[in-house]
Amino acid sequence: MSSGKHWLDEPQNVKRLWRGFLVLLAVVLAAEFLITLHPHFEVERFPVFYATFGFLACAAMIGAAKAIGVLLKRPDTYYRADDE
Repeated sequence: MSSGKHWLDEPQNVKRLWRGFLVLLAVVLAAEFLITLHPHFEVERFPVFYATFGFLACAAMIGAAKAIGVLLKRPDTYYRADDE
């Protein structure tokens, strides 16, 4: 591994990424009002439904992953022999 700094180690680059992601989010949310949607269910007619659904689905996956992590967690000495 090289000992050089990664481009994400610079705080200004991280700020640029966050700003870029927020601008992209705003563009996608604004685009939803500009395109014609063809919803199959009544709930899909709500503004920004897809963004909200995606966020909640992602949050649910993170919660499920944390719950699975708690169930599968092993102690730090799990692979160490008892006599060491």
